Amino acid sequence: MLLTTLVSALLWWQPAAAAKAPLAPADLRQGRGYADPCKLYGAVYLERDPRRRGFCSATVYVEQQEAFANLVVYQEANKLFADKPGLWYITDARDFADYSVLVTDNRSFADFGIFYTKVRSFAGCRKD
Repeated sequence: MLLTTLVSALLWWQPAAAAKAPLAPADLRQGRGYADPCKLYGAVYLERDPRRRGFCSATVYVEQQEAFANLVVYQEANKLFADKPGLWYITDARDFADYSVLVTDNRSFADFGIFYTKVRSFAGCRKD
């Protein structure tokens, strides 16, 4: 019984250095988390409700011109072909999406801007 108590105590106790702190919202806005536009590809769910902002990977603004966008997005018809940055398969189900993205009407609330293109080869990330 003493041995099981010691083993459980050792498993419970973890050094503070081994525990990782979660990313703060400021880290996500600076491109250290999912908010980096070059990391978003695959199945994406477009969230419109601002109350669910905390559950989204990033907040985006749809630009009217390509020159101001950080990411040029091409909408794939098949999820398997959405394998590079800027290639998105827009899904209707939040549960089947790789990323959930909040679309906002206010540019100042967005992490970055996107522009939809009709040409697949134009899609991609623009590094600043």
